Amino acid sequence: MTGGAGEHDDEARAARAAFRAYVRANHPDVGGDPDEFAEWLATSRAARDAARNAAEPEEDDSRYDAPISFVTSPKFTARWRRRKKRPPRVD
Repeated sequence: MTGGAGEHDDEARAARAAFRAYVRANHPDVGGDPDEFAEWLATSRAARDAARNAAEPEEDDSRYDAPISFVTSPKFTARWRRRKKRPPRVD
């Protein structure tokens, strides 16, 4: 069985381990060059974003285009007002 979910998890785990190892070795707090580290971080972030965008299809945002309508119900309003007047439930 090839191409299973386990392979993807192993690749992700290896990539994360490599990223963390580089950060541990080259972070400015442990003596690394800040400019070089910032440049590497920006390029690795751009590469991760490009890979993520290539792997995921574009989302269909049409479900957010519907008009918004507010419905007020006299029953709900009356219940809310009664509840609002109650003392807080604190033990």
